[in-house]
Amino acid sequence: MDTRELRNAFGSFTTGVTVIATCEADGTPRGFTANSFSSVSLDPPLLLVCISNSAFSLGVFKEAPFFSVNVLEQSQRDVSRVFASQAMDKFDHVPWEHGRENVPLLSGSLARFVCETERQIDAGDHAILLGKVKDFDYRDGTPLSYFRGQYVTLDTSKDGEIGQKDEKTKPAFFAGK
Repeated sequence: MDTRELRNAFGSFTTGVTVIATCEADGTPRGFTANSFSSVSLDPPLLLVCISNSAFSLGVFKEAPFFSVNVLEQSQRDVSRVFASQAMDKFDHVPWEHGRENVPLLSGSLARFVCETERQIDAGDHAILLGKVKDFDYRDGTPLSYFRGQYVTLDTSKDGEIGQKDEKTKPAFFAGK
């Protein structure tokens, strides 16, 4: 099978862009850009992200008990590029804060999830991190999207009306059991 052509076919699915983040044992924040993110379940609240087995930070994420998923907003292309790099000082270039369980949360993101690592699954050339959502917040805005190897802008209008609302962050809540 031609893996380049398979990659091109996979790229036909438009995705959002996220930054997955955690902290090393010494508190140093680490993160990477990912478009392999999916909701899995509402009860219990689960999501998944995929990380390449060749990723420099794979070991950190496999050892971390908690991680965050930051869904990027259209204006955060530069943030995506920073976290797609191998730079060690990524968090010096973006506004962020510590969230629940001390995980890094990126300012300006459309949605932010704090997750406890529920399970790790080896899957070919990637590892799947299954996370149990412990906390989240979100706001209105236009998502940063990716299609066939490049950023794209989605039309967020609904039935002919612009879907943009106010930019206030909705209150975080979690209705866990």
